[in-house]
Amino acid sequence: MPLSDPIPVRRAAWRDAAAAAALFASVILAYAAVFRAGFIWDDDINVTENAVIVGPLGLKEIWTTSAANYFPLVLTNFWLQHALWGLNPTGFHAVTLACHALSALFLWLVLLRLDVPGAWLGAALWALHPVQVESVAWITELKNTQSAVFFLLSIWFWLRWLEVGRRRFYFLSLVCALLALLSKPSTVMLPVALGLCVWWRRGGPRWHDARALAPFFALSAIVSAWTIWEQKFHSGALGAEWAQSFPERLAIAGRAVWFYLGKLAWPDPLLFIYPRWEISVREAATWLPLSAALTAGLILAGWLRRGGGRPVFFATAYFVALLFPVLGFFDVYFFRYAFVGDHFQYLASMGPLALAGAAATQLRRRAAVAISSAVLVACAALAAGHARDFADSETLWRATLTRHPAAAMAWLNLGATLAKQGRDEEAIACFQRSAAIRPGDVQARNDAGWGLVNSGYPAAAVPLLAEVLRLKPDHAEAHNNLGNALRRLGRLDEAAAHYSRSLALKPGSAEAHNNLGGILAETGRHAEAMAQFEEAIRLAPKFAPAHANLGAALCLSSRWAEAIVPFETALRLRRDYPDAHRQLGIALANAGRMSEAAVSLAVAVRQTPDSAELHQNLGQVLVALGRAGEAAPHFERAKQIQAGAQPPPLPPRR
Repeated sequence: MPLSDPIPVRRAAWRDAAAAAALFASVILAYAAVFRAGFIWDDDINVTENAVIVGPLGLKEIWTTSAANYFPLVLTNFWLQHALWGLNPTGFHAVTLACHALSALFLWLVLLRLDVPGAWLGAALWALHPVQVESVAWITELKNTQSAVFFLLSIWFWLRWLEVGRRRFYFLSLVCALLALLSKPSTVMLPVALGLCVWWRRGGPRWHDARALAPFFALSAIVSAWTIWEQKFHSGALGAEWAQSFPERLAIAGRAVWFYLGKLAWPDPLLFIYPRWEISVREAATWLPLSAALTAGLILAGWLRRGGGRPVFFATAYFVALLFPVLGFFDVYFFRYAFVGDHFQYLASMGPLALAGAAATQLRRRAAVAISSAVLVACAALAAGHARDFADSETLWRATLTRHPAAAMAWLNLGATLAKQGRDEEAIACFQRSAAIRPGDVQARNDAGWGLVNSGYPAAAVPLLAEVLRLKPDHAEAHNNLGNALRRLGRLDEAAAHYSRSLALKPGSAEAHNNLGGILAETGRHAEAMAQFEEAIRLAPKFAPAHANLGAALCLSSRWAEAIVPFETALRLRRDYPDAHRQLGIALANAGRMSEAAVSLAVAVRQTPDSAELHQNLGQVLVALGRAGEAAPHFERAKQIQAGAQPPPLPPRR
């Protein structure tokens, strides 16, 4: 063999390496704004306030309890990240972005394996398209980017198995499918994608191929059943917002398909929350999108029978199949706000964008290069701009409201964000705007009332919640929220009446039982209060406030030793709980366990350093332990706080 023969191979390898590096680098550069971003909506539930990530629970609970919801592998990833860099959002964003970049590389390899022309361009279009920003810039959507890595690896191994028939490739494909499902259950349509690959390669499935697909379909069926149950009974996708008839769901599906295609063709505007469609099946226009989709499908089928349109059929079938779980046939909690969301088409968009990349190769070379380069630069610029909208919660909600001023939930969340910053007047205005958008919508008013109460404005919440109950007297959640508002205003008897009414309407509400127990404890009815707390714990064993309140009720009955266990349970469930640490410290001290009391109170002081009461409690325990020298600064600090004085400046460092 001549010595010159290996040279083209090496050159091809260098070209592939350069292409891979260019793809990866372009993705990182386009989304570089995420490195300066923080945590936003739902990141608290999944990361920053999730007991299995930041609390005493951990890997065991992620994999053996319902705490993981339905994506345990992503929560495991979050758990590992928290162990490495705590709650530094930069690290979380870096991992999410890295998964997206890896997915782009694996998509390129899959398209090469399928002999798709313009494979690199198709992968780059998908990776840089601004519709992907929501999945990349939102830490919670690591579900998307991580599941895509395993989804594409499963397809790649499947294609290798089809080519060489080696069993190890088949089992690797099955393992990756399982990992994808454990990352995000919307990957349940993977077996359909694998079947399309068989059709693409062989023109139709053989019995051997159909039998090989059976385990994939079995895994998907199990995960689908679990997810449908979880969305309804754990996430709460029950009620009027999800009460669409089957004809309405058909109409929603037809409209959603064209919506997603439209956003791929013209990604403007891109919103975090899109308007929620009003569907009227009696109007002929409602059925136009579905009719157009069915007509297009029939035309494509006829084209296919005549021997053409295979790439278009593959891309279309893949697109619709991957969208199927979120087309409205199944109840998804997010549908409370909108029937569509950019993150829902993360995997599905691979089909049309790969087809677009292939179509570009049919142009003359110079035109193809010029047009493709311009489109990629435009996509990257739009993605970079949209990524800046995800910098923080206030930026995100204001960007959403700029393009969709009628988004009640955006006003609600902007109000909560401003309230945390102490911007009271702006926060109240946002809550009131949220309620005013749809005056007859009791749920919107209830949400606004809830936001006002939890942000520290109970007086402003009372008229809103009273109006909800005037419009809908049997609204259990509104009774509970109004009870909270009245309780904070010191109107305990009225609050108790609303809690009782809430429980009469919804006996299984752990929160209402806990709240009623709090009123009973405050009015000296300790035995009745404990019964309410115990019922709340029975209904929701991981409800930390109920455990802490049970401990407090036991303390009020001077049952100090018994109170220790519920306080410890509350702190296992929620580590960042200074009041529980304080009360545990008091219970330990009264039970004679002074050293442990000092430790617990010291933790509470670190978490709430400006509490005079905590400094006083810790000082008293330290004195009892004979550590008066350590106690003195705490007594002094308590006096300063009570007097409204600032702590003295630290001496200059030498």
